[in-house]
Amino acid sequence: MSREYPIIAVTGSSGAGTTTVKRTFERMFAREDVHAAFVDGDAFHRYTRQELARIFREEPERKDELSHFAVEANLLDHLDALFQAYGDKGAGTYRHYIHAEDKAMIEAGYQVGTFTEWQPLPTGTDLLFYEGLHGGLVTAEHDIARHVDLLVGVAPTMNLEWIQKIDRDMRYRGYSQEAVIDTILGRMDDYVRYIQPQFSRTHINFQRVPTVDTSNPFEVQDIPTDAESFVVIRFRDPATVDFPYLLAMIQDAFMSRPHTLVVPGSRLPLAMELILGPLVRHLLAQRRFR
Repeated sequence: MSREYPIIAVTGSSGAGTTTVKRTFERMFAREDVHAAFVDGDAFHRYTRQELARIFREEPERKDELSHFAVEANLLDHLDALFQAYGDKGAGTYRHYIHAEDKAMIEAGYQVGTFTEWQPLPTGTDLLFYEGLHGGLVTAEHDIARHVDLLVGVAPTMNLEWIQKIDRDMRYRGYSQEAVIDTILGRMDDYVRYIQPQFSRTHINFQRVPTVDTSNPFEVQDIPTDAESFVVIRFRDPATVDFPYLLAMIQDAFMSRPHTLVVPGSRLPLAMELILGPLVRHLLAQRRFR
């Protein structure tokens, strides 16, 4: 961990909703005049989409071992080195992975499923912000979590996570429902091995729980709305949280355990602002007065 050059990581599975949390941080950074270096976890995949397709054609038995969750399918040494370099001196190298949603990059000539060239991080940033799959990963070879000053987990209930992924990949990335389900099932072992343990290392977890029937997530259906869900917020260190203040400020919020706050889904943006804003200011205050 680094006070001089803090690192914030939002970690969660594909389709979990990490982008929603990222947008909350972006609003806070703009309001507080915080200059962040943004890093996308997908940029550390080892293979392009075309390279993976070729591997699977030639070696179909490797399909399950090369899910995007797996250590073998990612350049975790590069991610580890980036976090180390940023924590030490506010520098490092990164790149972008091109998604179908990246219209500007595609118009500039990049293909979906490929990477930009590696390039230096912007200079003069206040912190590094990572959103991706492995911000809290710990393996025998790599301890990514040790670099992170604020680790936020996003983990909806399993069925809701699958519904969100199916909807996103069909709506925005052009996959069939069958292809998305095959992907979910094929990487389940890696999900249990590499993704879920991270949520025991986070400082805060946001878990969205629907209040409508999601019993069969593989049936095409609308994603439950904010009004049709609650969000369970778990804090690793409840002694640092002013729960009476949060309960007074967030209508209909309540405590389910001494370290757990539950808020209506429609109140989540307010809850994130109230919870995450002071933590960001604390990190920056430590940096300034070190």
